Amino acid sequence: MTTPPQHRPIKHSLTLRGHRTSVSLEPEFWAAFRGLADEKERTLNGLAIEIDEARGDVGLASAIRVYVLKALQT
Repeated sequence: MTTPPQHRPIKHSLTLRGHRTSVSLEPEFWAAFRGLADEKERTLNGLAIEIDEARGDVGLASAIRVYVLKALQT
C-alpha cells in the first residue's frame, strides 16, 4: 500500500465579525475552501463566518474541513 504525501497545516488569520482568529488547515483544504468561497461569491472571511455561526461546540478548523468535504461530495 502506498502512503499518500503528508502536508502540514498552514496557519492563516481570518476576521470573524471584527475579531481576528487563526485557523490551521492543510494546503489542499485552504485551496478548496477558497474555491468554494469564490464559487459562492463570498469572501473567505464571509464564508468562515457562516461556518462559525453553524458549528456549535466543534473547533473552527474542523468545521471548515467538514464543510469543504460535504461540499465536494455533492
